[in-house]
Formats: sequence, C-alpha cells, structure tokens
Amino acid sequence: MPAVRCADTAPARSSHSTARVGIRPAPERDAPTVGLAEKCTGFGPGAARRYRRDVLGYLFQNYALIENATVAANLEVAMKPRRKRGDSPTVADALERVGLDGREKEQVHRLSGGEQQRVALARLIVKQPALVLADEPTGALDHDNTTLVVDILRTMSDDGCAVVIATHNDAVRDRCDTVLTVGSTTEPEPVKKKEHA
Repeated sequence: MPAVRCADTAPARSSHSTARVGIRPAPERDAPTVGLAEKCTGFGPGAARRYRRDVLGYLFQNYALIENATVAANLEVAMKPRRKRGDSPTVADALERVGLDGREKEQVHRLSGGEQQRVALARLIVKQPALVLADEPTGALDHDNTTLVVDILRTMSDDGCAVVIATHNDAVRDRCDTVLTVGSTTEPEPVKKKEHA
C-alpha cells in the first residue's frame, strides 16, 4: 500500500466525522468504503470488527485513553489482538519515541493533556496500523507537542502507513502531501511546498 499523508480540512461547521464514514468499514453491507488495504464492501460484523481492530488506528483530540489505567496498560490494549512479533515495537520502545520513557507505571489521569496525546500516539506505534484516522489530533496541544505528533505521523507514513488527518491547523495541513476539503467538488491537489531561503 502506498504511503500517503492527507489533510482533511473543512469549514468550522462542517463534519469531518461524516466524511470519514466512507473510510472505515461498518457492519452494514451497503456502508460506503474506499477499500483501503482490501475491499471491505460486504463485510459482516465479525470481519468489520477485525478490520477496525487490525487495520485501523485512531488518534483523537480527546485522547480516548483508559484514564484509570496505567500508561503501559493503555498501550498493551492495542497489542493484545496481534501476535507479538520479534520486530514489533515494545511498550518501552514506543514510549521512548514519544519522550515518555520510564513512565509505564503512571496513571493516565495524572498526566497533562500533551502527555496523554503522546500516550495515544505511542499506542499507535505499538499497534502498527495500515491506516491512521487522526481527528484534530493537535487541537488541544502546544507547538512542541504538535510538532512531535506530526513528526511521528509522518514517520509512520514513510514506513508505509496511510495517514488521514482532520485539522483546521494550517501548519499541520502544510506538512501533508494532499489536502481534501469537505464539500469540495474539485480533485484533491498536492500541497505546494514552501520555498526556504
């Protein structure tokens, strides 16, 4: 599957979530899909569940973590359905990549917002999905954490993961390969790279 970094932009009152219904499969046979990684039209409930579990990864603005669990437990949830392979990132590896090494035993609810988003990002690293759907993942973050999140998503894309980011952040949009606008009837165009002096 070719790697892609795609920004999904829309006016403030538009719904990114509605647009992404066509990307993730639902149990209904007539649910719209794009067939990423494999054709998913006609998936039954079991197949759709396995697809969401094994192929898709999510990154939300509100982190979507188990707040009364430890950092390590939140990452292990993403690893359980998958067979542990020798080349898969460990919990420690993932936390080191997001700058939280040694924080495995901390309770998630004690972490700052930026730290919680980094835990959610580490969860994606251990899961190794084929497609990431990121819904305003930097909306509540400062500049440094925003840069870290986008850097890691770009690295995942370079490694073969398709990444779709819903964002209103121009800096995030400009680091994507393609920009789609909800409601637009024009073909998506590559992002024009800025000239550096």
